[in-house]
Amino acid sequence: MATSPTDTSRAGDTRSSRSRWHRVRVHARHRRYVVRSSPRWYPVYRVAVAVVGTVVLACGIVAIPYPGPGWLIVFLGLGILASEFAWAHGLLTFVRRQYDRWMDWISRQHWSVQSIFWIGTCAVVLVTLWLLNAIYTVAGWVDLDHLGWLASPIFS
Repeated sequence: MATSPTDTSRAGDTRSSRSRWHRVRVHARHRRYVVRSSPRWYPVYRVAVAVVGTVVLACGIVAIPYPGPGWLIVFLGLGILASEFAWAHGLLTFVRRQYDRWMDWISRQHWSVQSIFWIGTCAVVLVTLWLLNAIYTVAGWVDLDHLGWLASPIFS
């Protein structure tokens, strides 16, 4: 079966993007090697990795109950930390394994059990938005700010 010109260009684009990604990875590995071999910059690099990884991890933990990539951000933060710290690598492996087990378990459950977890997640999101005064702010946009119960007890 003959391939069309668009098929070969797509294959070329895939090879090109793979080789570009390979070059970026090789370059990053080389830079990391240079920094690690320098007694002057290595401690600074480790502190920078620790700070960036911790901030990303904290953002991911905050984002877990919300729709979106909360767990992906957690894994990214742990991956950043695991690039320099052995304890983070072990924790990343453990968390991935537990996450996979949880997702397998929840997917095997009856729809009613799955619904309870979805409702619980929605409740956590709504309570958090209420506590952060986001619901009252949006209510003000549509002239419902006279409903005092929408105001946060923390920020009112």
